[in-house]
Amino acid sequence: MTTPPDFQPELDTAIRLALEAGALLLSHLARGLIVEYKTSAEDTVTAADREASALIVAGLKQAFPGDGLLSEEEIDSPENKAERQGRARVWIVDPIDGTNDFTKGSADFSVSIGLAVGGEPVLGVVFAPASGELFAGRVGAGVTKNGERTGFSTRTGGLDAPFIVAISGTEYKRELHLHDLPGMKPSGSIALKLARIAAGEADATFTMSPRSEWDIAAGHALLRAAGGDLLRRDGLPIHYNQPHPHIEQGIVGGQPEALTWLTAELAARALPTAHLGLDESALAWASLAQADQAALAGQPGVNVRHAGGQTLALLVVDPATRRVVRAEGDAFHLSRLTRDVVRALGPLNTQSGGGLN
Repeated sequence: MTTPPDFQPELDTAIRLALEAGALLLSHLARGLIVEYKTSAEDTVTAADREASALIVAGLKQAFPGDGLLSEEEIDSPENKAERQGRARVWIVDPIDGTNDFTKGSADFSVSIGLAVGGEPVLGVVFAPASGELFAGRVGAGVTKNGERTGFSTRTGGLDAPFIVAISGTEYKRELHLHDLPGMKPSGSIALKLARIAAGEADATFTMSPRSEWDIAAGHALLRAAGGDLLRRDGLPIHYNQPHPHIEQGIVGGQPEALTWLTAELAARALPTAHLGLDESALAWASLAQADQAALAGQPGVNVRHAGGQTLALLVVDPATRRVVRAEGDAFHLSRLTRDVVRALGPLNTQSGGGLN
């Protein structure tokens, strides 16, 4: 019988690189930052992101030359895409998860390094340099915080002690404050949210907008190491090292009891989520009107924001040209859906073939 790998050398390397990258980020903060923008004012990047990414990627290549690599700040060229998809083991890195918080002087950012094997997250390290919190874990061996063994909370979710639901501060300001979901606690970095859930400081989380693999791989591994999980909002599993490394919808996760409770609460309140690249095989396809199902069947670039079995906004984009073919729905939800699509694809072409209503 083959002994399964324990990944201790991999974990030790990821911890070392996360600490080194964290020190680099703090040195950039001390010197001052020049902020650049990717797709919007909310999608920022700095030289610190790029230098931390280069440090981590170089260290992983040296330690594990046979592994694939995916980092938010490295170009995922066709060659790299083909190489990483041909590897069973792939490191998935976000040198700064929560760059907006980083640039604004908030402590709510982190370095995130995860390892996926066969598409499953097996190891994660999340380091918050400003607070000195270091979370590390591997599936089958549990989770530590600053070297001490930790785990899920003992909260039961009763009326007097609801579960703590770690949510996006941006999503809370924009729309979640309008809802009565109990236990909401807004914050920044999603990787740090997942790590803190694995350490018992919160119980569950969800997003309305999609996330990318590098945002969640390390935190997902920590949740699994603690005995929980992270899923797509439709309840299906998340697989890593995909050709397009973006989860096409919101996510939901946490410790088992809290995850079950939160999933039911989200359904009862019909809280929206996006689904990008929708096709007939997806559960969200049923939210489209029957006429739209017939008209859009087999068409690429179909994106919806939906809730309670109903489509709130529809945006159809030609993937090759990024031309907007069709855009309709409630103005607020359409603006949120458009933001999600832009973050996944880049700027859209609205000059012909239909604009944003």
